[in-house]
Amino acid sequence: MFKSARFEDRNFVPLTIAVIAVSDTRTLETDTGGALLKSLLEADGHKCAERVVVRDDIQLIRAAVQNFVADPKVDVILTTGGTGFSGRDVTPEAIEPLFDKRMEGFSVLFHQYSGTTVGTSSIQSRATAGLIGTTFVFTLPGSRGACRDAWEGILTHQLDYRHKPCNFVELMPRLDER
Repeated sequence: MFKSARFEDRNFVPLTIAVIAVSDTRTLETDTGGALLKSLLEADGHKCAERVVVRDDIQLIRAAVQNFVADPKVDVILTTGGTGFSGRDVTPEAIEPLFDKRMEGFSVLFHQYSGTTVGTSSIQSRATAGLIGTTFVFTLPGSRGACRDAWEGILTHQLDYRHKPCNFVELMPRLDER
């Protein structure tokens, strides 16, 4: 497995990250996945723009994502929940049509990493990611374990300017090039 490394001559660049929990049953008080993501991103030095909960409804999910995409201060959106196979799990259907660019490798890497913690149960997630305008969007399962896997296994590194050989932060100034 790849070992993470850092450019020691680079300073950390804090990002502003919004967290959206998708659930018909959870509230801000009972949303443990979103709360964990907020805690992890802040512990790493990033800023949480806001943490919200929206129902499992395509239009409500899209509206929440588009609201954060429209905010020039928000660099990244993390959603948690609604990535499974039940009839109400519609987060990928809501968000994927909004992607300007899909990040195929995120799902692959998430499943590889998650497979080391939950085994074959990882296939029950439809985690996805992409770019909407200049905002990175990562759609994660709702469990605390999956949120931790995604953050600790992938996002903490790719959202850190010091990570090498490359990271998303160094790409951000060039995302709207034409």
